Amino acid sequence: MSDKPTVLFVCVHNAGRSQMAAGFLRELSGGAVDVLSAGSEPKADLNPVAVQVMAEEGIDIANQVPKILTTEAVADSDVVITMGCGDTCPIFPGKRYEDWELTDPAGRPAEEVRPIRDEIKQRVQRLLAEILPQAASGGNSAG
Repeated sequence: MSDKPTVLFVCVHNAGRSQMAAGFLRELSGGAVDVLSAGSEPKADLNPVAVQVMAEEGIDIANQVPKILTTEAVADSDVVITMGCGDTCPIFPGKRYEDWELTDPAGRPAEEVRPIRDEIKQRVQRLLAEILPQAASGGNSAG
């Protein structure tokens, strides 16, 4: 078990929003946060436009795979961020839950997905500042 906080991002298909959020948190936390993502009805593949717009930010999520949401993933997480999966997300006492109302990027062109990506980045930055206040000031290096 690590002392690092664990954040789980959940959306229906685990192919766009939750994957972009997980990519940003992995990158921006520099490994200081364990990041999980899952979907209540995962797709077979990631949204290629989500992969494209994240690559524009220098973040490669192309090798990520949509995963089914499990009770264990929720139980293992300190923070659970839902994105439109509503009641299908199991609730455990003592967890921090947030619901991020974000447009689903599925089937949208890059011009429409970029603002969604940018909003996700801002939300992830705010979340990171809340769960890892020291990370915002440089944090400490592993060693």
